[in-house]
Amino acid sequence: MNASSTAASTRPHNQGPQRSPFGLRLPRFLTSESPVPWVAPLAAFFLVFALFPLLYNIWLSFHEYSAITRALEPVGWANWERLVSEARTTNAIVVTLVYVGVCLAAQLVLGLAIALLLDSDDRGYGTLRALITLPLVVPPAITALLFLFMEDPQFGILSYVFDQLGLISRSEPILSNADTALFGVILADVWQWTPFMVLIFLAGLRALPREPFEAAAIDGASRLQIFWRITLPMLSKVMAVAILVRGIDLFRFSFAYIYTMTSGGPGTVTETIIYYAWKQTFTFIKWGYGATLSLLTLIALIVICNLFIYFARVRW
Repeated sequence: MNASSTAASTRPHNQGPQRSPFGLRLPRFLTSESPVPWVAPLAAFFLVFALFPLLYNIWLSFHEYSAITRALEPVGWANWERLVSEARTTNAIVVTLVYVGVCLAAQLVLGLAIALLLDSDDRGYGTLRALITLPLVVPPAITALLFLFMEDPQFGILSYVFDQLGLISRSEPILSNADTALFGVILADVWQWTPFMVLIFLAGLRALPREPFEAAAIDGASRLQIFWRITLPMLSKVMAVAILVRGIDLFRFSFAYIYTMTSGGPGTVTETIIYYAWKQTFTFIKWGYGATLSLLTLIALIVICNLFIYFARVRW
């Protein structure tokens, strides 16, 4: 008898019905060596909740709801042509890029600075690290309401502080001024999501080997030199992943702050692409154009993320 026949004769499915540790007979698919029974539920879940909505969204972008016939009617490439020619869509794209860029830069710098300050085993730092995560448990809509009150021109603490610093005048509300409205919304986002970056950077700092730092200290390197020459290069991959994850989130979570604090105003100065898509879909009942704007966001995210992964050399 050769080795293959010996191995086949010792396979579990040839030893009769399989039983659990409690003596219960297990169904045949639980003891099967084929991956199909395990992959099939995941594939069905993907088809129902991911692929079907995407295909329906693509189909919807070539149709539009008609209030006269109360039905979806095919419009060909009209929604996509409008996407290219409409100035309001271009404005929404610019506002989105400014919002994402400023939030990402502020959260990156603040998150790294706070993580460096909290990277210590001294007594009390554990409590500080726990307290810094508190904004993450607050729903974005509640955070937006909180900053709406804090930026109120009459009794808002932020309006008072900025007025005392000479940055703004309390006679001009932050969220009603075209020059400061987007800044007022960004403040709420930065306050809530900077702790997320702190947690990522703290985990990265704790995972770094200690030998290069000890060698640099023995050679007499200053703290600034150690940061620029050792800490920052070794933390670059962690920073790239943090930028990628937070950048994707910024496209989605901007909606809650914009909807609650400014509704896209004054005018359209705070109208991001996600908020504009929602407005077209549920306010103007332009389901087809709303679907087209959503697809534009998806395509832009895929392209930007893949370019970033390629140039930043992110490896999962």
